[in-house]
Amino acid sequence: MDMQHWNPEQYAENGRFVSDLGMPVAELLSAQFGERILDLGCGDGALTIKLQRLGCEVVGVDSSLEMVAAARALGVDAQVMDGQKLQFNNEFNAVFSNAALHWMKDAEAVIRGVWRALKPGGRFVGELGGYGNISAIVTNIESALAIRGLAIPDPWFFPHSEEYRRLLEVSGFVVHDLELISRPTLLPGDVGAWIETFAQPFTAALASDERSEFIAEIVESSRPVLCDINGNWKADYIRLRFSATKPNIPIQKIAG
Repeated sequence: MDMQHWNPEQYAENGRFVSDLGMPVAELLSAQFGERILDLGCGDGALTIKLQRLGCEVVGVDSSLEMVAAARALGVDAQVMDGQKLQFNNEFNAVFSNAALHWMKDAEAVIRGVWRALKPGGRFVGELGGYGNISAIVTNIESALAIRGLAIPDPWFFPHSEEYRRLLEVSGFVVHDLELISRPTLLPGDVGAWIETFAQPFTAALASDERSEFIAEIVESSRPVLCDINGNWKADYIRLRFSATKPNIPIQKIAG
């Protein structure tokens, strides 16, 4: 099965709301002038550049070569790197992540890498899809696949709040804030454009000439739940937002 492929132009057209709605997470970060910050899953750099303009020294990493190129075009110090294999050691005041961690299914490896990347006293602040995120969309995708005799594993990690809190604490983080937030999100188009942009691991399982019909079926099955009488589409987003700190003095980790 092909992995998700990110096209910066398609993302800007169909997914710009992701960075636009990421400002509350950036505010939770409370970045200070001169801090060195890692943007984990920086995408095309739209939020990264805002942190940079606050006077922070920001490094962005993303697994997509195309998105890193787009971030660099904005003036972001960005590099291609798997967030599950971070290659930093004791060099950041904070690690920030918006709408990226749910693409990294080995959450333990991600959190261990963030811990290593942070200086003592450093902050880990982020938002990812939480338990129940896009459940209506996923249900309709799975139904359309089942009709075709296909079952594709979900490409995402949408954890319960208790599960993610434990993962952080096991690695030694002190968790300050962690909550699931229901946030129905207005889409710029219909759910079909969302699927083309964010759900390629499912569509890639089909022959190219079958994908349009597949997406059209999902649009129609989703319409009663996700589209209002004025034709506005909202994705059933549930976000997990958190803030944690690597202590200045090591603490005993929870046995796991």
